[in-house]
Amino acid sequence: MAENNRDTNQKRVMRKTQAGVVHRIVLWVVGIIVVLLLIVGFMGVRYVKSSFGAVDAKSTETINVKIPIGSTNKDIAALLASKKVIKSAMVFDYYVKSKNYTDFQAGVYQLKPSMNLQQVISTLRTDDGAVARPVAHVLVREGVTAETIASSMHKYTKKDKNLTKKSFMAVMKDKTFFKRMAVKYPELLDSASKAKHVRYRLEGYLFPATYDVSKNMSAESLVESMLAKTDETLSPLYKTIKSKGYTVQEVMTLASLVEREGVTNSSRKKIAGVFFNRIDAKMPLQSDLTVMYALNTHKKNLTNKDTSVDSPYNLYIHTGYGPGPYNQPSLESIQAVLNPSDRSAGYLYFVANMKTGKILFGRTLAEQNANIAAIGSDNN
Repeated sequence: MAENNRDTNQKRVMRKTQAGVVHRIVLWVVGIIVVLLLIVGFMGVRYVKSSFGAVDAKSTETINVKIPIGSTNKDIAALLASKKVIKSAMVFDYYVKSKNYTDFQAGVYQLKPSMNLQQVISTLRTDDGAVARPVAHVLVREGVTAETIASSMHKYTKKDKNLTKKSFMAVMKDKTFFKRMAVKYPELLDSASKAKHVRYRLEGYLFPATYDVSKNMSAESLVESMLAKTDETLSPLYKTIKSKGYTVQEVMTLASLVEREGVTNSSRKKIAGVFFNRIDAKMPLQSDLTVMYALNTHKKNLTNKDTSVDSPYNLYIHTGYGPGPYNQPSLESIQAVLNPSDRSAGYLYFVANMKTGKILFGRTLAEQNANIAAIGSDNN
């Protein structure tokens, strides 16, 4: 009996000892967690406090930062951090949200790494902070020609006398400017520089988008911003274009035709397939758009005389891609050329109902004639 009592007492002592050890371990773990939380909190406060300071207080550098139209606070924060004007995009974003700042405007700003966060924000929020505030916005629509863009310049002449139809077209014809751009954007313009019999080497490369026009902006600067946008858009596609054995000039030329012939992404891909089938068969593409570009006019119906015009752009009488783009294609049309559909179906013809957008495809001339009749009856 006494032995049992001893065993019981030993077990109680052991349980108390174990409980004490567990308690100490728990306190030790909790203590470590608290210390870590304090360290993290301290480091976080220190990081945030540091982020309010200048990137380099001793710097004398001035950096031009362009805030594009439509930029969100997060976009602006990322841009400023990439330009090394602020230390933390995250701190900038949270700070302006906490202050409910929503009055940042597009423009070009002169900022310095020696500015602290509050000074950067103040510069962006003041009217005199921008050295080049947009005075207008130029819209380039999908499928328009360089001459159409030039003709729209009168809308902006009152705000910027440098932008006229004449000045814009002068840039389109400027060989020195083109050579300079070809050096700056080699992947984009290398094949365009080698093209023969082109009307305007930059036709097709003025990407459809909205562009900021600042005070006293030159036509050269505006055109260069369009080329930069095209290069930025095509950069992820250059490897694909090369792997498929095309040149950028060929892709942009076909895309410009697909842009005006197609209505939906599906129809654009199908039309691209027809064009490639005809090129492989050494058949002229016979797109009315090529004739109208050759004639430099727009017609609802073309005559036999029209389709026989002696021009390298006339793909009724010439095979292949043609000299170069016929307008400014959208990204969707470019992607359609790189990803054509239904090529295996062997379509060589198509006809569209201009009212409904309905497009019929055919493999033979007989099918094409039947489709033309069907489209004609739909229009009646």
